[in-house]
Amino acid sequence: MAMLPRTRHKKLVLGFKVLSLVSVSVVYLLISVFSSEERSDTYNVLDNPSRRHLLQVNNVTDHPGENCTPPAIDEFPSDGFTREQRRHGAIVLHILLSCYLFVLLATVCDIYFVPAVKKFCSNLKMKEDIAGATIMAVANSSAELFINCVGTFVTEGDLGIGTIVGSAVFNILAIPASCGLFANMAMDIEWWPITRDSTMYCFAVVALIVVVEDGTILLSEAIALVVLYSLYILLMCFNSSLSRIAHKVVAKIKRRNYYVEVMGETHPLLYRKNGKYQGLDEILQEEITLEDCEKFEESTNIWIWPKEETIKGKLWWIFTWPLSFLLFLTIPDCRKYPRLYVITFIMCIIWIGITSYVISWLITIIGNTLSIPDSVMGLTFLAAGTSVPEAVSSVIVTKQGHATMGLSSSIGSNTFDILLCLGIPWLIKAAFYPKIPGAHWVEIHSDGINICTGALLSSLVLFYASLAFNKFRLDWKVGLTCLLIYMGFIVLACLVELNVFFVVNVPTCDQ
Repeated sequence: MAMLPRTRHKKLVLGFKVLSLVSVSVVYLLISVFSSEERSDTYNVLDNPSRRHLLQVNNVTDHPGENCTPPAIDEFPSDGFTREQRRHGAIVLHILLSCYLFVLLATVCDIYFVPAVKKFCSNLKMKEDIAGATIMAVANSSAELFINCVGTFVTEGDLGIGTIVGSAVFNILAIPASCGLFANMAMDIEWWPITRDSTMYCFAVVALIVVVEDGTILLSEAIALVVLYSLYILLMCFNSSLSRIAHKVVAKIKRRNYYVEVMGETHPLLYRKNGKYQGLDEILQEEITLEDCEKFEESTNIWIWPKEETIKGKLWWIFTWPLSFLLFLTIPDCRKYPRLYVITFIMCIIWIGITSYVISWLITIIGNTLSIPDSVMGLTFLAAGTSVPEAVSSVIVTKQGHATMGLSSSIGSNTFDILLCLGIPWLIKAAFYPKIPGAHWVEIHSDGINICTGALLSSLVLFYASLAFNKFRLDWKVGLTCLLIYMGFIVLACLVELNVFFVVNVPTCDQ
């Protein structure tokens, strides 16, 4: 009978996981159906001359005579299929390839990237939350930086900012939801790293709201974003001192003494024998047997057939072997070759960037085939696609017991996305490649971005409140709360971008 509550708890958690997956799928399906209906309604609204002044003619360059914006699929290479071919079954290939690339990202993060980050931590003597908020966040955000460079310099559209705003909400809500629901354990989180990163992220969001309010990004505003991230790195350098001050302030507010004297100790935890404390070696050292080494060698050798695995494990080994072989040829395993961890880290960044771009391309094609508007795609599918590295690596390190590192990575990558992934391309564009000679500014077009960036603050407050009310303990309750908040944000943001409340976007041109 003692095992019955635990069994019920496991069933409850499993039910929440299934409910979460089904709920997200239903929301995306409703968005797809609703968006196709809204497209015709939006055209009718735009035909009213009294409402036409809300639109911007800058978006109507590639389709003369039409009051619409070109689809985002035009900003990517052709996949070799027509839209009708994709609707008649070819889209299944895109879906299968996307899933296979998700497995590739998971393999890169699990086998190569996370061990390389741990090597950085040990060699640079960095705390796990610092490494998560800086090294891990920067590496995972390489896809967003690349996409915003494409959107700023090549297409001169809002693909980058829409994707980064959408991925910011995904990182702050969906990733903690994934960690809480799929980690299969409850973990205590250090309050100071989360508070520190959330505070800096709050400043970054406020700066973004101020910058995009008038629809133009001045050179001075782009410089301010880059300088603000430099201050964030400077803050990390003094993290130990700031942490001590913060803990002293909190202790003084709570009027609680953290040092409790233990009275009447009858059985010491570490007892003396021959002048030495026994038990300490057992705590600090792990016994590594020859069998452990052989198992590690088998798990990292792609040429050894997994004889002891089940049929399911053997089929999975066959399914992932081409990916393992490709990564084996291009990325050195820093677990075998510790001195090559820098090369491992760099190659992981390259693989994460390339794979994320291809996933974003495939997801854009899927959304176009399902008639989902690009403004909605940037906030949902494309944002989720570019945030896959953060999600995979955060869930992996959380399952390994480093929940603070996983959450610091998701919040830190948001700060990097807003301040550098947007700031650096805007800075270079405004300073050296202005659209009009002498006009050192960058123009953005979607009025809905202002509303969505405002919603970033509310999502951050709700995320932090859910952790604080749960006493900074990451479990399924926090995961479910973050998932529900994320779904609510997605529905609200999509309704805004679909011109339900008021017209903010020109409809996508028909192909």
